[in-house]
Amino acid sequence: MKGKGVAVRIGVFATVFVVYSCALAGYGITDSAVYVGSEACADCHEVEYNNYKKFSKKAHSSKSVKIMASDLDPDELEECFACHTTGYGKPGGFVSFEQTPKLADAGCEVCHGPGSLHAEDGDPELIKRKMGIKDCEVCHNAERVSNFNFKPLIFGGAH
Repeated sequence: MKGKGVAVRIGVFATVFVVYSCALAGYGITDSAVYVGSEACADCHEVEYNNYKKFSKKAHSSKSVKIMASDLDPDELEECFACHTTGYGKPGGFVSFEQTPKLADAGCEVCHGPGSLHAEDGDPELIKRKMGIKDCEVCHNAERVSNFNFKPLIFGGAH
C-alpha cells in the first residue's frame, strides 16, 4: 500500500509541474518580448518588409500625427499614438518621436506583436502569425471610421 501512495504523490507532482511549466512558457512568450521596430524584420522578411515600406500607409503613419499635433490636446494626441505608432503605452513601445523614432510609424509589430524574442531566435511560435478581424478592429472600428470619414483597408494588409 505504501508504494501506491508514493506513486500517487509522484503523479500529482508531475502533473502540477507540467501544468506550471506550460503556464510559465506561455507567460514568457507574451510578457517578456519587447518592441524592436520593423527594421529588425527586414533581414529575414525582405519581400514583406519592402512591400510594407513601399505600399503600406502604415509605414508613414507618423506623418499625419505630426501634421495634426499642434491642433490636439495631450489626450487626443495619445489616442493618435495608440494606432499610428508601434507599441505606444506598452513595454519597449513608442514613447516619443525623439526617444523612439524606429517605432514612430505603425510597423510590423502593431499586428504581429512585440518581436524581440522572434528576432533573436527566429522561432515562428514567438510571434503572432495569424490575425483575425478583432485584431484589426482595435484601430479600424466603426467609431474611428465615423470620426475620420474614411473607409479602412482592413484586408489591405502590409504584405
